[in-house]
Amino acid sequence: MQALLGFEISIWDYLTFLTLMLCVITLVIIWLFLAGLPGRIALARKHPEAEAVKYLGYAGLLPTVYPWMQALIWAFKPTEIVDIRRFPREEALETDKEIARLRGLPSTMHTAVAESSAEAATDRLAQGAGKASSKKDEGKL
Repeated sequence: MQALLGFEISIWDYLTFLTLMLCVITLVIIWLFLAGLPGRIALARKHPEAEAVKYLGYAGLLPTVYPWMQALIWAFKPTEIVDIRRFPREEALETDKEIARLRGLPSTMHTAVAESSAEAATDRLAQGAGKASSKKDEGKL
């Protein structure tokens, strides 16, 4: 074998370096798994802010554990949010579209999006008809 600074390198030295490399790679894989855990939980729970939870999870393990723990808690936070700008079905549709985009599966969501869009349009028409009839009733008084 070669001589390095006067020392002979044997097979045991190469096995030691290989073992150290495997340990470092294993630690990096474990770190990536733990850092991505809040984001995966948020996606599975259809969290409206799943992308932000994912980024906070990855950034949270760099300096300290505290931001990562906040991301984990945020991923489990109840997500019954009603946005007053949209009907609940439209909000669910937007959340489903965002989760499909984050998972990289936009082609599989086309049928679900079409069905939800039709239901949202029906809700909007029903809402509009309800307002029109109430205005007619007000005029009769």
